[in-house]
Amino acid sequence: MSTPIRLLDAKTGTKLRLTKLEVTGVLRRRLLDLGFVPGNVVEVLQKSPLGDPTAFRVNNTTIALRKEESSMIYAELLEV
Repeated sequence: MSTPIRLLDAKTGTKLRLTKLEVTGVLRRRLLDLGFVPGNVVEVLQKSPLGDPTAFRVNNTTIALRKEESSMIYAELLEV
């Protein structure tokens, strides 16, 4: 097990296993509904030229998150 990092800090092309969400309220419910559930695997697909937003793949769906959102989601890097 590696140390959890923020999704914001993950490099393009890496795969991570979600560990926790420090999000509350309606945004937390929405992220959970989209598949950002602890234990799920997320892949960092692409960062926009200015770094915001970033595209992630979770449950075979591509989802773009802003820095404010991805900075509150933690995951562990998966070994390739």
